[in-house]
Amino acid sequence: MIQIYRSFLGAEKLNKLEDGCWVHCVQPDSDEVAILQDKYKVPQDVIQDILDNDERSRYEVDDDWSMIILRIPVEGVNNAMNYSTLPLGIFMCEDYTVTICTVQNNVLPIEQPSVYKNTSQPVYDVINFTLNLFIRSANSFMYYLRQVYQHTSLIEKEIEKSIRNKELSKLLKLEKCLVFFITSLKSNELVLAKLKNSKKTTFSEINEDLIEDAMIETKQAIEMAQIYSNIQSGMMDTFASVISNNLNVVMKQMTSVSIILMIPTLIASIFGMNVPNGLESHENWWALPCILIFSGLMAFIGIRISRHKHWL
Repeated sequence: MIQIYRSFLGAEKLNKLEDGCWVHCVQPDSDEVAILQDKYKVPQDVIQDILDNDERSRYEVDDDWSMIILRIPVEGVNNAMNYSTLPLGIFMCEDYTVTICTVQNNVLPIEQPSVYKNTSQPVYDVINFTLNLFIRSANSFMYYLRQVYQHTSLIEKEIEKSIRNKELSKLLKLEKCLVFFITSLKSNELVLAKLKNSKKTTFSEINEDLIEDAMIETKQAIEMAQIYSNIQSGMMDTFASVISNNLNVVMKQMTSVSIILMIPTLIASIFGMNVPNGLESHENWWALPCILIFSGLMAFIGIRISRHKHWL
């Protein structure tokens, strides 16, 4: 879907290009990709890079345009993971700016996409807009990191009594998410540093403060992701031992139960042999009750011994 806004405020939509306008494209199909190439003059290789889910963050400058790709967090795109990261492209030329992303996201949603709050005046500063996207992306990363931590806490409660690998599989998926988050945040940090040191980019006083804020927010998200990743790695090792220990406890209990049940079976087998034992006469009517009582007594003694030894 392609939408055109008069400015980065995202309040007033247009039907055609104007100077300083913003073209916002989310989930483009083949026809919209052709429109981006023909009408908005976005080079084909640039579009291919932005639509590549594995494309790294980078800052590229040409004679007539410049481009920034940053990685943003998304939810539920990859079935193998709860969260992942995808590229968001910002194509900047003299007359207008184009943003492209392959999926709907929280950084630039298709509805109410503006990053500016409590602002009524149109915003045409593309550098200010880009830096706000970096800040918004870092905040989204921190939001999803808190979600990952909450999922981890729930799995922690389940895994204490579990003997299955299902919970460990969930933890592994969350750990993969953290690896993608850390890698994407570090690449975003490099792009910010390159943008700050670029000689072709002129920063106003407001934008100088804003890029410092963006770098601080990104570093904070990196540190937060690294802390969670370290916790996750320790939990994986600990919970693997917990599951193994839980399985050992279950096997010990099953073995104890099998031994206790074996006692009556052994007694019944002995008296059931086809050999004289003194109780085979029909006159000994008390033989069966005695054998049953003796079997029950021996099983009870076995249970008491097992509990005393903490086998049950």
